[in-house]
Amino acid sequence: MTRNWMEELLSAIADADRTLASELIEAWAHEHSFEAAVPGLLTPTLNEFGVRWAASGHDVSLAQGYVAAKVAEDLLVKILANRQATGNTPSVERGTVVLGNIEDDYHPLGRKMVAAFLRMAGWRVCDLGVDVEPAAFVDAAVANGARVIGASAMMLSTARNVPKLRAEINNRGLEGQVQLAVGGAVFRLRPELVAEFGGDGTAGDALQTPALIEQLWAASCRLHPDAVEAP
Repeated sequence: MTRNWMEELLSAIADADRTLASELIEAWAHEHSFEAAVPGLLTPTLNEFGVRWAASGHDVSLAQGYVAAKVAEDLLVKILANRQATGNTPSVERGTVVLGNIEDDYHPLGRKMVAAFLRMAGWRVCDLGVDVEPAAFVDAAVANGARVIGASAMMLSTARNVPKLRAEINNRGLEGQVQLAVGGAVFRLRPELVAEFGGDGTAGDALQTPALIEQLWAASCRLHPDAVEAP
């Protein structure tokens, strides 16, 4: 009988058992790799955790949220250590990307994972945290010469605030120059909302985000090659 790793990890997170959760990821990674554990185990588990939490109508406990965040953080540390040991880290720092949870969204785990992978790929990250208003996103992008804003929304109710960010970008005359990446469970479940809400792109998980940011940054440069960027 095939072992159901995701269900075991879900159970460990639900029980707020960080030790067991870490042991499960270690065991899975030894059969595959720590890098593969992100798309192969961690991301689908956290996505399912979010879906089940939303369907239950109950809040995630502080202990559950802490364990989910820490096992993700522990895994990212191991991936980074492995990349450094093998020399698989960027030698040139790239531009600045502005990240934040959209207004009224208070689910930081996905955003923090994205920030970690972007930094590992050489991007500078301006992380604005949770519940970020549209003007604050754009102010930070202008101040830092960022060509890409990444906005995270877990639920449909908060994703409905993304169009306000799109409007803020456009109203300041930055359409095309500042690209809008969107992410979160709702966009994975309903990918048609990316374009409907004004996003320029999304990624399937945190591991794929650096490639998306590179793509959007290149699109900005093609559309606005003479834009002045902050140092």
